[in-house]
Amino acid sequence: MPFSPAPIDDARAALAGDPALPPPTVDVLGVPLALTDYERTMDWMDATIQQQGKGYICVAATHTVVATQDDPELRAAVCNASLVVPDGQPVVWAMNALGHDLTNRVYGPDLMAKFCERSALTGARMFLYGGRNQGALVQLALNLRRRFDGLQVVGGYSPPFRTLSDEEIDAVVAEINHAKPDVVWVGIGVPKQEKWMAALRDRIDAPVLVGVGAAFDFHAGLIPQAPAWMQSAGLEWLFRLSKEPRRLWKRYLTYNPRFVFGFARQYARHRRRLARGDFAS
Repeated sequence: MPFSPAPIDDARAALAGDPALPPPTVDVLGVPLALTDYERTMDWMDATIQQQGKGYICVAATHTVVATQDDPELRAAVCNASLVVPDGQPVVWAMNALGHDLTNRVYGPDLMAKFCERSALTGARMFLYGGRNQGALVQLALNLRRRFDGLQVVGGYSPPFRTLSDEEIDAVVAEINHAKPDVVWVGIGVPKQEKWMAALRDRIDAPVLVGVGAAFDFHAGLIPQAPAWMQSAGLEWLFRLSKEPRRLWKRYLTYNPRFVFGFARQYARHRRRLARGDFAS
């Protein structure tokens, strides 16, 4: 769909009066990616907590963007999110190629760390849903409390690697609501976490749900993160593939080329519209 470019600075200025309003978006392969940064995203989270609203955030790397084309339920979950933030560096490059000026991605693990640091001061309460097992979840909570003195982690649950029964889901919702968190961090991977947030958003009292995938493993110390230079060069996928080849080879060798070729077609259409002078939304 044709659109008018909206630089990130203009987006910040337009929404400065009400941080609870979600930022504007740009369509990349059918996914509405937010023109945002860490501060703007965290401001939205804080404002939603303060106003006792309800929303959820999806973080989108190339895998998520492409997977929405194959999975209608995932696509609906992502497109109905309050914010879909650009988690992958190639996604940021694609957005900028369409006329925007994002300077950085909103990387799920860093968003979690930055908001926990802020929340150690503001008092926002955290619930952790996910993790490899209960022991890994306990280690995650311990690491976060040690790193961010004063952080309130009020509960956690590591679900089994199977579909939960209706009774189990009811029990989880009751546990979360009893703990009264402000934010539920969800680390069960794509597409489970997006579908989980979409399905239970109305039943969970916490104002903000955020799906952050591998952030739980990173912050629990179970998996190393890629060096900063590899992240900025868009090579994090290569580092992660080297650490977990059996689990991740199919994802990266399938979805990365599909993203490149799919966006190349979108970009070609974009350039043709520019040549025609078509800037209509």
